[in-house]
Amino acid sequence: MSDDSIPRQIFAALQSRQAEVEAFIQALVEVESPSGDEEGSRAVIDLLVQSAGRLKCVDAIERVDAPEFGQHLVIRAFQKQNAAKQILIVGHTDTVHARGTLSERPWRRDNGRIYGPGIFDMKANCALAIEVLRTLDELNVAPSFGVSLVLTCDEEVGSLSGWPLLERVAGSKEATRYAFVMEPPAPGGRVKTGRKGTGIFAIKVEGRAAHAGLEPEKGASAILELARQTEQLHAINLSGSGITLNVGVVQGGTRSNVVAAEAQGEIDVRFSTEAELLEIERILSNLKPIDERTKVFVSGGINRPPLERTPAVIELFEKARAIAAQLDFELGEAQVGGASDGNFVAAMGIPVLDGLGISGDGAHAIHEHIEADDIARRGALIGGLLVSV
Repeated sequence: MSDDSIPRQIFAALQSRQAEVEAFIQALVEVESPSGDEEGSRAVIDLLVQSAGRLKCVDAIERVDAPEFGQHLVIRAFQKQNAAKQILIVGHTDTVHARGTLSERPWRRDNGRIYGPGIFDMKANCALAIEVLRTLDELNVAPSFGVSLVLTCDEEVGSLSGWPLLERVAGSKEATRYAFVMEPPAPGGRVKTGRKGTGIFAIKVEGRAAHAGLEPEKGASAILELARQTEQLHAINLSGSGITLNVGVVQGGTRSNVVAAEAQGEIDVRFSTEAELLEIERILSNLKPIDERTKVFVSGGINRPPLERTPAVIELFEKARAIAAQLDFELGEAQVGGASDGNFVAAMGIPVLDGLGISGDGAHAIHEHIEADDIARRGALIGGLLVSV
């Protein structure tokens, strides 16, 4: 079988199993697994392990306990191909949808779209990753490198235990040639060649209380200071850099007739490069009160580093675009503000191609769905990448 015919062979094979693949996706969607639901997490892993365990190419399956969240899953396949180098596939099994959402919005198919909570982000893509391995198995086609599939159970809430696992499995940039992230694509099915890094900070202001009617001049409003600081921070968004900040939650004061002695806010921070990361840390660590009678404190830190569009990422995207052309579609790319576990892997110096999941829309929303016709095409793209890099 020639290399350029493999993606079409994978596409045909997945098309022939469309009903079975959809049934697998449905089974995963109908086991609710919001972040922090240990029972749901383990139940989803049970289904994935059952499916992966039937494949000849799978050499090892590791269930990793994550206290208060459930289990992560590591599936190692094609390990006999190259013991010194691997390709990493990354995804997650947790969703943002609370238990009971499924009864409100059950699985349904309508006009080529399949709806269900968590289907787009990213239960369908967990299923697809295993179905690609199955298809390569059935076609007797093996990648040049071993494949390690890591599915974490806490991605939606920061990957506090998922990231150390990814780091362990990835090992180093010498051990992992590429990483493919099964997150949903950008609109139009575009893969993601860049993601902003994220930070979560808190700002606290201490002022001076006073009676708002009798002697307001003796007070120093923490709320007013927080408002001024917020305006100053939001002005950074107009600077033309890749840095964005949002003071999204604020609290303060005790009563309307008391000059507020305390106020606090939560700050979401995004940045495109390592240099911007250093700049935003410098800005936040050097905030000075505008009203000198108040005190300003900032805490928190960086949650995920940026996934930068490096030459190695561009080269990987061009390979993916060539495979897409063999499948008769144009593959686009996008740089986005949201982060994923791919950010962590990119920080290790490993080239990452993100957004390889099935096309659809409505991540975290009530209209969440995938495009049924994209299942085989997306699987063929991923399988083609596995055997060509």
